[in-house]
Amino acid sequence: MTTTPPTITLDDVRDAAARLKGVAHRTPVLRSRTLDALVGAEVLLKCENFQRVGAFKFRGAYNAASRLAPEQLARGIAAYSSGNHAQAVALAARELGTTAVIVMPEDAPGSKRAATEGYGAEIVTYDRYTEDRVAVAEALAADRGLALIPPYEHPHVMAGQGTAALELLEEAGELDALLVPVGGGGLIAGSATAVKGLRPGTRIVGVEPEAGDDTKRSLEAGRRVEIPVPRTIADGQALHTPGELTFSVNRRLVDDIALVCDDEIRAAMRFAFERLKIVVEPSGATPLAALLSGRAGALPRRVGVIVSGGNIDTGRFAELCGGF
Repeated sequence: MTTTPPTITLDDVRDAAARLKGVAHRTPVLRSRTLDALVGAEVLLKCENFQRVGAFKFRGAYNAASRLAPEQLARGIAAYSSGNHAQAVALAARELGTTAVIVMPEDAPGSKRAATEGYGAEIVTYDRYTEDRVAVAEALAADRGLALIPPYEHPHVMAGQGTAALELLEEAGELDALLVPVGGGGLIAGSATAVKGLRPGTRIVGVEPEAGDDTKRSLEAGRRVEIPVPRTIADGQALHTPGELTFSVNRRLVDDIALVCDDEIRAAMRFAFERLKIVVEPSGATPLAALLSGRAGALPRRVGVIVSGGNIDTGRFAELCGGF
């Protein structure tokens, strides 16, 4: 009898952490007595909204890009993303002295597109409701001879993302549970690999928007399930199916998935702004929404939360949260 080896290991995450040292920010871990009292647990927020490019994505993008051969780096990098991975690859390319071409949906937030261009990337757009972004990006990369770095479907990307959870454990110590936003599954795959490798008893809970519950459905079915492209304010989680590699990790290591609605996400964003004094984008607010709404269920004593990003402009924030 043979078994399929894991696509990433704790050592991979540790190796990524060493590679990112001095390049990525070691982001803060915040506490709030108000939040603890509201949810009945000690909550430790790993604030990746303070990461370079404003989101955890820089960790995986740089870890993957920095491993490319010099001749490939000279030809350039390609990626596809609704925003945060786009910025991350663009910045990683600039840090490594190369160029990036990013495939972005036409309706990507304007602030994320502007930031991606600000890091020096070329933008190629597509219609997310009628075109396959992977096919568009693969064709472009093949035509131009670029190295394609996907937003989650890559072992080095997953390992890089897991360094956020590794840092949280190093600072916070024992956690009874960890809540992580789930889009394509790279962040939770890396996080679960790090946490289960060090604290096997820690419960890993992913959080998705109700309209984008592809991972929850897939875990329940025991196979990857496709859903229509979700329409949700959590644009970073508007995916129709989990990644193949990420799902192979998450089906083994993720204990549960909680779902939150858009109104609960808005409420969490307002709470973060008014009480925690931080700006969180919709996708980054989903685990906090699950805590505040009770969707995460009965909580253990110490709960870690990955706040995955804060890339939202003032106009969009005001629109979603009811103004200032």
